[in-house]
Amino acid sequence: MNKTKRIALCGMLTALALALSLAERMIPLEWLIPIPGVKLGLANVVTMFALLFLTPGQAYAILFCRVVLAALFAGSVTQMLFGLTGGALALTTTWVLLRGRGRWFSFYGISAASAAMHNVGQVLAAMLVMQSVDVIAYLPLLLVSAIPMGFVTGAILDTLQKQMRHLHLFDLTK
Repeated sequence: MNKTKRIALCGMLTALALALSLAERMIPLEWLIPIPGVKLGLANVVTMFALLFLTPGQAYAILFCRVVLAALFAGSVTQMLFGLTGGALALTTTWVLLRGRGRWFSFYGISAASAAMHNVGQVLAAMLVMQSVDVIAYLPLLLVSAIPMGFVTGAILDTLQKQMRHLHLFDLTK
């Protein structure tokens, strides 16, 4: 895939991740799971997809652009700090674990671990913002919620990547 197509694909994936991130705010997930701040992490599917089919640098750029734009739309610097910290830890975890995919990890496990690390990053950011270690008491609840949320996003990614490889819509090789 040439450079122009990669740039266009990165722009489209950033827009998709941003749209999913903003749409996810409208899903009243707390009715099903009464833990404040729990989200499915649909934008993470886009980031993991980018990590599979693009370079790690491009995946990090998509993550950065999505988080910054979402924070600008929401008007929250704190949200940007939480998103960048959680997102960077999640993406790094995904990148490391993808190397063992097939031998040790499935997309489900990778996504659950990524969701857990996103929560760890957000709690670290909250500790920094609130200048208190007491926030860490909230982490076990978030980690338990990361398992089903990660499995949902892992299932979506697994289905998506199989379809993209099967359809050969465009050359996704690096």
